[in-house]
Amino acid sequence: MPDSHLPPVEELLSAAVTALGGSERPGQIQMVKAVQKAIDDEEHVAVQAGTGTGKSLAYLVPSIRHAMDTDSPVIISTATIALQRQLVDRDLPRLAETLAKELPHEPSFAILKGRRNYLCRYKATAGWPEDDEQDQLFDPREVSATGRMIQRIQEWADETETGDRDELVPGVNEQAWRQFSVSAQECLGAQRCPSGPECFAELARARAGEVDVVVTNHALLAIDAMGEIPVLPEHEVVVVDEAHELVDRVTSVVTSELSEQSVSLAVRRVGRLIEQPIADQLMEAGEDLKALLAAAPAGRIDELPEVLGLTLALVRDAAGRCVTALGPRGGDKDDPEKAGQRKAAFNALDEVHDTAVRMLEAYGHASEADRAEVVWLDEGNDRRPPVLRVAPLNVGGMLRERLFGDRTVVLTSATLALGGTFDGMARQWGLGDKGWTGLDVGSPFDHPRAGILYVAKHLPQPGRDGLPQAYLDEIAELIEAAGGRTLGLFSSMRAAKAATEALRERLGVPLLCQGDDSTMLLVKQFAEDEPTCLFGTLSLWQGVDVPGPALRLVIIDRVPFPRPDDPLTSARQRHVQARGGNGFMTVAATHAALLLAQGTGRLLRSMDDRGVIAVLDPRLATARYSGFLLGSLPPFWRTVDPAVPRAALQRLSE
Repeated sequence: MPDSHLPPVEELLSAAVTALGGSERPGQIQMVKAVQKAIDDEEHVAVQAGTGTGKSLAYLVPSIRHAMDTDSPVIISTATIALQRQLVDRDLPRLAETLAKELPHEPSFAILKGRRNYLCRYKATAGWPEDDEQDQLFDPREVSATGRMIQRIQEWADETETGDRDELVPGVNEQAWRQFSVSAQECLGAQRCPSGPECFAELARARAGEVDVVVTNHALLAIDAMGEIPVLPEHEVVVVDEAHELVDRVTSVVTSELSEQSVSLAVRRVGRLIEQPIADQLMEAGEDLKALLAAAPAGRIDELPEVLGLTLALVRDAAGRCVTALGPRGGDKDDPEKAGQRKAAFNALDEVHDTAVRMLEAYGHASEADRAEVVWLDEGNDRRPPVLRVAPLNVGGMLRERLFGDRTVVLTSATLALGGTFDGMARQWGLGDKGWTGLDVGSPFDHPRAGILYVAKHLPQPGRDGLPQAYLDEIAELIEAAGGRTLGLFSSMRAAKAATEALRERLGVPLLCQGDDSTMLLVKQFAEDEPTCLFGTLSLWQGVDVPGPALRLVIIDRVPFPRPDDPLTSARQRHVQARGGNGFMTVAATHAALLLAQGTGRLLRSMDDRGVIAVLDPRLATARYSGFLLGSLPPFWRTVDPAVPRAALQRLSE
């Protein structure tokens, strides 16, 4: 590493904290030193930093210093748009202005998203294969609303300087936006596209190549790491914030799907570009697939049924013949419109062909321990036909080779040390025994004084038949003691709605349920009206930040294990078991611990917050794995006595 002439990282942090009107915290100082050491030693580090630590400052300061020192940008990757916006709109502008006095120049930064998030100038002005799904029946009101959105995008296209979809307020639906955007696979490339010199996506990438800090998301980070063509500027250091989400986001990127819809889209795309009989063969294979999927039971497909194997082979071969009939790739250089149509056709055909191949290759392994991928069928509904999906059982190997291989990676979150150790997350990331360290810098909150963790040990174990009456009574009594001010986190939308319906009339406080309105508006309403309660499911477990007296009680209905019939997690669990490991603890208990830690983390969001977390599931106190789950949570004061939380909540409400 360069022998830096820049101020030490501790001095920069001190200057930043002073200028921003804060005070340095021990955990923040510990983290900033650990990040700087990882960068200097070119080793990976995982840092657990609780809410209130000031972790974004603790990784941004050494990141900016490294970028200045090496003239190489640092990549900051987040899982959520909310954190991206916080970094780009609040943290980085204030920090850049502050550090300008201490560094050779004012630090610069940019946000970089996937190509689909930017308006494509060429598609907006030229002929392009339509994405409309003509097999779907739309509500006429929906069509007219989409038409108005398309008109609004056209007007905005003439005035936007960035082409960034997020500039459009209010937003537009996916159907409207698809008329103006292209994926990376569909893009003609800056050299061949008539609009190449003024392409918004290319301009955003060029800006990202000139700045000190590039903010992006886990999906784009995965695409950059796993793909052959880089989409991020060259870099030596990556900071993965919200690192507990990394494996799920990477898994989503490398999951492929096949349906009658994807086959018919390929047929429409190839259109008149090849002889009709060849395209008809693919259409017939797609119809065979449609009939087969409509009759097949949903769920994991462990052994390949003969009829499915034959159908996938038909789809694969028909798509391959269409690709051959299209001729050489990269033709029609002098005809951009024809080139665009051919590129779109190749893209759709490749996706169908390669996914069929991948699904066929998922079988034929010698034993369960040798299996690398899982195939399953998602049942359809009124708006969407059944879909076949294929995903890897483990993305650790990919991450180890493609993400961690030749760069320094800093991973951070409030929830990484599950069961008191980083080993579970490190295993998922593919990190071996060497080359990384784990550090828990704690939290500025005094958890035993600020919060009570109450486990309702006296309640019956949760069953599959909805919420027992005893659970509803317990929820009602706790909310009455708190005077409302409750966030109810449920393991399913069905449970959240059932609790809402059963308690709305019974309680004397407003009760909102996820789905009543947009989640963002519901959370705003919950935060602004103190007695209000909000019930919901998964996105609320991780996405709610409500400091102050509006939130005094967090209720969790049950330990959030993955559903037993979830195809991917059940296959991963069985795979670990086949290799001699403990599938339940490695997969199901780790999943539950992570969500529990995220859910309990909703309670304390500022230094003055006080309250109760009530877990209604007695297994958290009685099951053999309860020690692992409790070891994953902050050190709240614990009780199983129902009188204790009620008395505490009544004191707080008074």
